[in-house]
Amino acid sequence: MNLAQADSPSSQYGRQAGKNVLTPRRVRRAVGRGLVHILMILLGITFLMPLAWVLSTSLKYRAEVFVQPIQWIPSDPQFSNYLEVFRLVPFGNFIFNSFYVTIMGTVGAVLSSVTVAFALSRIRWPGRNIVFAVLMATLMLPGIVTLVPVFVMFSRIGWVGTFFPLWVPSWFGGAFYIFLIRQYMMTLPIELDEAARIDGASHFRVMWQVIIPLCGPAIASVAIFAFLAHYNDFIGPLIYISKNEMYTLPVGLLWIQGRYGNFWHLVMAASMMSIAPIIALFFVAQRYFVQGIQFTGLAGR
Repeated sequence: MNLAQADSPSSQYGRQAGKNVLTPRRVRRAVGRGLVHILMILLGITFLMPLAWVLSTSLKYRAEVFVQPIQWIPSDPQFSNYLEVFRLVPFGNFIFNSFYVTIMGTVGAVLSSVTVAFALSRIRWPGRNIVFAVLMATLMLPGIVTLVPVFVMFSRIGWVGTFFPLWVPSWFGGAFYIFLIRQYMMTLPIELDEAARIDGASHFRVMWQVIIPLCGPAIASVAIFAFLAHYNDFIGPLIYISKNEMYTLPVGLLWIQGRYGNFWHLVMAASMMSIAPIIALFFVAQRYFVQGIQFTGLAGR
């Protein structure tokens, strides 16, 4: 066969037809892929059922909450339930307190983790690996072990009853966050630092103007982790906060349930408003979160 025959329309059609032939192997692969998709769809529906029930209950009358069979779509949606929550309890304060603690804690976690990770990955100094090993060893120490001594320390400096114990510790770095950003920084060429230092840049300028702009996915992952950790923190506010108007959303929801536990439509309305920011964060930052996890080496290879 010469070159003209090889490139003829008939030969191209033959190759294309060969690709479209349904061999038993391709059929099994397609069936397996379809079964996996069906299974994932069923699991997704199962996981969404509690959220759908919370949303449905938040829009019902009190008498419709436990009607059998379950009425998933309320006949007369009561959006006023959400306003009723603000009338009965200082829910606006709960929202403000949660976002204050979350934003301050997230900013502190990102800044401190970036600084420590840069020192552990881009600057050569004696004992660097030993310090990193000790830092990683702290991950095996449960937080409940240090709960009492930390409370005693904050009590002696007069921070019990304030928001400081909820966000100040995050400004001193977290081992897991440092690990994530360090692993990402280790993948960047060291020649970037050397070129910047030849031009007279200091360590701080190299970190701020060269390395940090390249660590967007890792920093986004740490920011998401820190946001979720502070926003969903229950033990901290329960221990250090005693005034009702200073409650964050997790403790505030417990207080609402204890005080208005028979009004499940209002409890579910408050719960729905509490989880709405998390849902929004998931849809906005999902791509950055997955990308950061892949580049930091936590994803399966």
